[in-house]
Amino acid sequence: MVRTLFLASVLVLTGCSTAYYAAMEKVGVHKRDILVDRVEEARDAQVESQQEFKDALDELSQLIKFHGGDLQSRYEALSAQYEDSKKAAAEVSSRISKVETVAFDLFAEWETELSQYQSKQLRADSKKKLLETKRQFDALLRVMRRAESKMPPVLRVLNDNVLYLKHNLNAKAVGAIQGEFGMLQQDVNSLVSEMNKAIAESNQFIATINQQ
Repeated sequence: MVRTLFLASVLVLTGCSTAYYAAMEKVGVHKRDILVDRVEEARDAQVESQQEFKDALDELSQLIKFHGGDLQSRYEALSAQYEDSKKAAAEVSSRISKVETVAFDLFAEWETELSQYQSKQLRADSKKKLLETKRQFDALLRVMRRAESKMPPVLRVLNDNVLYLKHNLNAKAVGAIQGEFGMLQQDVNSLVSEMNKAIAESNQFIATINQQ
């Protein structure tokens, strides 16, 4: 079994989705299971990303309140936190794309297999469940993508502040960026709020899929 799972991992890395799905099915893991796993991973990535953005905002807050100390160390902490936020945002985007890919493959397979039913009643019931699951997933994806769209503007502002401080690390420069802090705080709060909606929607989708 370990060998089979290792092979599946290799196939994922090579991007061979069909072979990957086939390998996973041999060990009892189907597209529906993979979709649930990937939604969970995307949800967890959003939770982590939320915290990274909050920490970056906190670092900036600490820096602009800093007086009479080593600004360089505060700047380095802010710069490092910005990089962590950027990586976390990239991970969120990657996870959402992986969710979308397996959902598309699952729904395509489900749609194709409807024609294999001999029972009209079972076919109709399966089609109804497919349409409902697609509707729920579309709602989830919209919320995920909306939350994702909130990240680049925040990253741009953080990057501007980090760059400005890099070349103007003094009390005057710190004062210059104070005016943007309030707006950045609002943007981060909005981002966190949208991610909370996506996280809640993810949990609801997972619960619904597991009950089917």
